[in-house]
Amino acid sequence: MTDRLSHVGPDGEARMVDVSSKPVTVRAARAAGSIRMAAATLDAIEAHSLRKGDVLAVARVAGIMGAKRTAELIPLCHPLPLDDVQVTLTPDRSLPGIRAQATARTTGRTGVEMEAIVAASIALLTVYDMAKAIDRGMTIGEVMLLEKTGGQRGDWSRG
Repeated sequence: MTDRLSHVGPDGEARMVDVSSKPVTVRAARAAGSIRMAAATLDAIEAHSLRKGDVLAVARVAGIMGAKRTAELIPLCHPLPLDDVQVTLTPDRSLPGIRAQATARTTGRTGVEMEAIVAASIALLTVYDMAKAIDRGMTIGEVMLLEKTGGQRGDWSRG
């Protein structure tokens, strides 16, 4: 862990980090999260019986769109040209609910951790939005970075 936060300037003010001197490298990040719900809600999602349509397909697209707009949502994030964003939503009876996993890739001077985390989060929020008419008690949680590759600090994995 570093002694100082990179988004805090010498006078304590928030700032965007200057990455102009960093080398351009291939970078990737993978994040995950889950949404717990009533078993009947999961049944309805899997049966495509909700009025709003195919919940998982819409949530997948929403996650991709969220990753592309991360710099608009997180004030000090750099806008990044994303080379790839993948979102996977998997029903899990043991929750019961849906597990989300998102991977973001870019070739640039800064990492895509936030893009992957935002993609997973927005996908889960979309599941909630689409199913809230039948289950307002759903709980989103366990949103986390699983791994990142590339950059000055090298690779990191939750392990």
